[in-house]
Amino acid sequence: MTFAITQNCCTDAACVAVCPVNCIHPTPGERDFGTTETLYIDPGACIDCGACADACPVDAVHPVAELTPAQQPYAGINAAYFEGTGQPASGAGAGVDHGPNFHAWGAPSFDRVLPADFAPLRVAIVGTGPAGMYAAEDLLLHTRSEVTLVDRLPAPGGLIRYGVAPDHPATKRIGETFARFHTHPRVRLHLGLDVGTHITADELAAHHDAVIYAVGAASDRRLGIPGEDLPGSIAATTFVAWYNAHPEVAPDAVDLSSDRVVVVGNGNVALDVARILVSDPDSLAGTAIARHALEELRRSKVREVVLLGRRGPEHAACTGTELLALKNLPGVDLVVDDHDARIGTAIDAAGAAGAAGAAHKAGLFQDVPREAVDWSAPPRAAGGRRRIVFRFHSEPLALHGDGHLRAVRVTSGAGEAGEREIPAGLALRAIGYRGVPQAGLPFDEESGTVPHEGGRVTGRPGTYVVGWIKRGPSGGIGTNRRCAAETVGTLLADAVAGRLPAPTGGARAFRRLARRRR
Repeated sequence: MTFAITQNCCTDAACVAVCPVNCIHPTPGERDFGTTETLYIDPGACIDCGACADACPVDAVHPVAELTPAQQPYAGINAAYFEGTGQPASGAGAGVDHGPNFHAWGAPSFDRVLPADFAPLRVAIVGTGPAGMYAAEDLLLHTRSEVTLVDRLPAPGGLIRYGVAPDHPATKRIGETFARFHTHPRVRLHLGLDVGTHITADELAAHHDAVIYAVGAASDRRLGIPGEDLPGSIAATTFVAWYNAHPEVAPDAVDLSSDRVVVVGNGNVALDVARILVSDPDSLAGTAIARHALEELRRSKVREVVLLGRRGPEHAACTGTELLALKNLPGVDLVVDDHDARIGTAIDAAGAAGAAGAAHKAGLFQDVPREAVDWSAPPRAAGGRRRIVFRFHSEPLALHGDGHLRAVRVTSGAGEAGEREIPAGLALRAIGYRGVPQAGLPFDEESGTVPHEGGRVTGRPGTYVVGWIKRGPSGGIGTNRRCAAETVGTLLADAVAGRLPAPTGGARAFRRLARRRR
């Protein structure tokens, strides 16, 4: 019996480190690492030891024989990754002539350490999401550093707490891995403390040897079309924060009295909000969803969610794993709006590719019904079911309404005359996150990031960035591990080279300052 990696893989490679036969790929040293949707287990090399399942922080690894019907396709997806990939031999005895393991380990590497006689550093980390906590973990495990965690919100966790959908509890579980560091003896946690409001960047820096900003991308990208600010038009980030009980989003921020919702975008966030909108509220009742959101979902009149994508199904921005999960949503029908001949051509071509194209996103629509949707008619789904409509090769042109959103005007596809108007009372833009300027730090408006070199903030010695504010809103949870390793490596190199400014205040002085300012 072999194991397989399923939908909610966080790609942080904790499983790779414990595998005795090197059957999990891509590894951190391989070219594809950080670019694949998940990691994959080679069924021909797996020895069924279960070490990977024990190490997985998000419960994504399961025995193939125990996969649920919805998870069954992942056995094939894992196996397909190794067909014709030229992966190095990874079976028992491969490249090994002695030792307790079945494959040769690389030489030990200690890239992020300080000399034994080096005094402990005091490092502040602003933000307690995955990026900040991977940086904290790195510092605590590899050095004797003392870490000050600062977060403007009243609870730690960042996007793990306020950005992951409540029906993905396994993904949220990685927060438990990070939480063990909140009470570490060399950690001080300050919640509800905003850098730029309660204290300045200079004050924070004056009490620490170095400061790492892990503030993410707190805003959203805008469409830049007429009517975008009409009531009924909101950012998907606001909707996500609303159902996760973010303290800065009002309980009445979302009105679900319309029978149709248009979501602009088809990435993972778009799929998340669509799934929550059409899910049975009873199935969400046992999750961490906000009480006010659950009550509104119980009153909801939403029968249909339309996902707009400006390109074809082969370029859908969501991961194949999230799309696959959406197809197994109880009581919900999926439909592809067959308004453009290019859509069916792409889906059929991907399906005809056979096993080699099984994980191709367009191929995943092969068994999804296609119909030319009549947008002048009210939403319809048989037997009281709800539905999600994918409309590809179409983008929004304007939002219409008199005092409140009434419809979304969109482009037509090839062979469709004129523009189309899709009646809707709620529109959610899900076209990406965007970083915002940080008080006291330089900022690149075009990329929405802080200029840096290897994580070192340009023109500000002793100040560093990690995560989305460093590289832009790309990559999943595990991507932050490598990102943090680079930043921490840069910080420690600067410490050894004597490039860190000497702090003028101590740890106790900072704690007194923080108490006074909140």
